[in-house]
Amino acid sequence: MKTAPTISIGICGLGTVGQGVWKHIERARPELEARLGAQLVLARASVQNLKKKRDVTLKPEQLTTDPLSIATDPSIQIVCELIGGTTIARQVTLAALKLGKTVISANKALLCAHGPEVFSTARKHGGRFFFEASVAGGIPIIKALREGLVANRFRRIYGILNGTCNYILTRMEREGLAYPVILKEAKELGYAEADESLDVEGWDTAHKASVLAYLAHGTWVSTRQMVVEGITQLTQPDLTFARENGYAIKLLAVIERDLERDVLSVGVYPALLPITKAIANVNEVYNGISVSGDIVGETTYIGRGAGQDPTASAVIGDIIDAASQLVRGGTYLPTAPATKLALTPPAALRSRHYLRLDVKDQPGVLAKIANCTAKAGVSIASLVQRPSEKPEAASLLLTTHECSEAQIRLTVARLARHSCVLGKPLLLRIADF
Repeated sequence: MKTAPTISIGICGLGTVGQGVWKHIERARPELEARLGAQLVLARASVQNLKKKRDVTLKPEQLTTDPLSIATDPSIQIVCELIGGTTIARQVTLAALKLGKTVISANKALLCAHGPEVFSTARKHGGRFFFEASVAGGIPIIKALREGLVANRFRRIYGILNGTCNYILTRMEREGLAYPVILKEAKELGYAEADESLDVEGWDTAHKASVLAYLAHGTWVSTRQMVVEGITQLTQPDLTFARENGYAIKLLAVIERDLERDVLSVGVYPALLPITKAIANVNEVYNGISVSGDIVGETTYIGRGAGQDPTASAVIGDIIDAASQLVRGGTYLPTAPATKLALTPPAALRSRHYLRLDVKDQPGVLAKIANCTAKAGVSIASLVQRPSEKPEAASLLLTTHECSEAQIRLTVARLARHSCVLGKPLLLRIADF
C-alpha cells in the first residue's frame, strides 16, 4: 500500500489569525487530508512570548521565538508568514523563497512596500508565494482575478476593503451617533485598534488597493501615487444628505483603467455611492468588491473582510492549493509580469462632488460662494441650506457637475480662505459608476 506523502507546515506568528489557522486545520484535518491524499503536519510556530496563554495547545518543542528558524528549516515545506509589518516579515518571506519554499502570507503592507522584490525572489529561486488573505479576508478575490476572470481586462474594480470603517459608517448612519462615539465602541469591541489611524485614515485600504491593482493590471502603484483620504471628518448632516438623495457613504478603493488610452488610476476615499449599487448595501464589518471585466461584465463579491475565522479560511485555502501542487506537481499560476502602465495624474481625475461648508448667516454669502466656484470652472448642480451647530452660521450642502480634481481642489482652497466661510470645507466624491 502506497504511503501518503507528508506536507510539513510552519507558522510564523501565532497571533489571532495564526491560532485560527492552527485550530481549523486540526479540526478539519481528516477532510483536508482525504481531499489532498496527503498528511498535513503542523510542525512549528513562532511567537513573541513563550509563556503567553493561547487558544491552541502546542508542545514546547513546537514553539520558538525565532521565525527565521522556521523559514530556513529544511523539513518545513510551507511557511505561513502571519507576523505582519515589513521588517521581520520581509526577512522571513525572502529567506523561505530563496530556499525554494512555498510562502503563504496575509501581509498587504509587505506586498505594497516590497511586492516586486517578493515576486522576483520567488521567480528566481523557484519559490511559490500565495497571498489570498492579504485582501478582503475571507472573500476569494485574488483567486477570482488570477484564475476565474483571467481572460478579462478590467475597466473598474471598486469596493469596501476595510471592515472597521464600514462598521463605523454603518452605525453612524443607522443610529445617528457621532464618529467619536462609534469609534470608542468599535475599539471596545475589538473592531478598531488602539491606534485606529491605519484604518480610518484610509491607509489599510490603500495597501490592499495596491495589491489589487497589481493583480489586475501588472502595475505597482504606491500609496504616494494615490489620492488617500479617510472618514474622520464625516458628520451626521453628510449621512443625512446622502440618504435623502439616494446615496450611501462608503470608504471606497477605486481602481480604474481607461482601456482606450491604457492609463490607470487608483484612489481611496469616502464617496457617495448610489443606493442601487450592491456595494452601497454592504454593511457592518463586511467587505464588498465590484469587478468590471470587458468580457464578463460586472461581478460582485461580498463577505467578512477581517477577523480570525475569515482570514484563517483564506490562509488555509492557500495552504491546500499549495499542498496540492506539491503533492501532484500541479501548475503554479504566478502573478503576471510587472508592467508600467501610465498613471492618470490625480489632478486630471474627473467626477461630480459634494461639498459641505459652514458660512456666516448673512446676506450675499451665496453669491460669494457661487463666484468662487465659477472662477475655478466648477458648476453647482444643487444647493441645500441647513442650520449649523455654530452660532450665527448656516451649513451649505452642495453638489457639483462633473469637473476635474484640480478644479475642485482650487475651489476648496479659495473657499477655505474666504472670510464668510467658517472652518475647513468637507469634500466628497460622488461615485456615479
